[in-house]
Amino acid sequence: MSLHFSVLASGSTGNAFYVGTDKHSLLVDAGLSGKQLELLFKEIDREMKNLSGILVTHEHSDHIKGLGVIARKYKLPIYANEKTWKAMEANIGDIPTDQKFIFQMGTVQTFGNLDVESFGVSHDAAEPMFYAFHHDNKKVVLITDTGYVSDRMKGTIENADAFVFESNHDVSMLQMGHYPWSIKRRILSDVGHVSNEDAALAMADVIGDRTKRIYLAHLSKDNNLKELARMSVKQTLESKGYVVGEQFDLYDTDPKVPTKLAYV
Repeated sequence: MSLHFSVLASGSTGNAFYVGTDKHSLLVDAGLSGKQLELLFKEIDREMKNLSGILVTHEHSDHIKGLGVIARKYKLPIYANEKTWKAMEANIGDIPTDQKFIFQMGTVQTFGNLDVESFGVSHDAAEPMFYAFHHDNKKVVLITDTGYVSDRMKGTIENADAFVFESNHDVSMLQMGHYPWSIKRRILSDVGHVSNEDAALAMADVIGDRTKRIYLAHLSKDNNLKELARMSVKQTLESKGYVVGEQFDLYDTDPKVPTKLAYV
């Protein structure tokens, strides 16, 4: 069984991502209740007890809400960098020492036949980082919760077989919406979230010959729509010379419904 994955949940209300090979599987973030996560796993016909561990991207509640509960129930190791551990420990309850592991930014951890490469992003958290997954010359990248995509990030994530890429908001919807200006300013900042257009411009720089799937992730429930995100990203990519639907496909993600298991 090749490298495969599912975006279990994605959005401002909670995030979780499953990735695996024939021998090892990981959960990235646990931003929903333990019960919700268990139901999502059932929907993709997987069992949490078989996980090799949980990776954490950063300490915001929509990424760690169910982390402690799930880790304790299934005795799963948790991997996060030191600053993220310090920032989230008070919110996840007691975790046994033998389940706590450090995963430093900019390093690679190996889980059997699955290599995981961590890289930093630009977000208002202690030390946020995301991951590129490698197995049998295949590569899947997860990148959300960043205010912009730097050249350094692009160098790490380029030419993946599949991207799960933040497409958080439509700028006009955000500017005209009901959020206080302080929150709007945070979202639009370099440590906030990328817009549909900025996401597409970054994608245009990292899509390669191997790229076949792009999932638009972490959509704002108040400042975006699936159809709008898809249309904006498609138009921007096509303005850069890409042919969406032929070279690669765009996929939606959802806060409550997992994507079908995809194999690369």
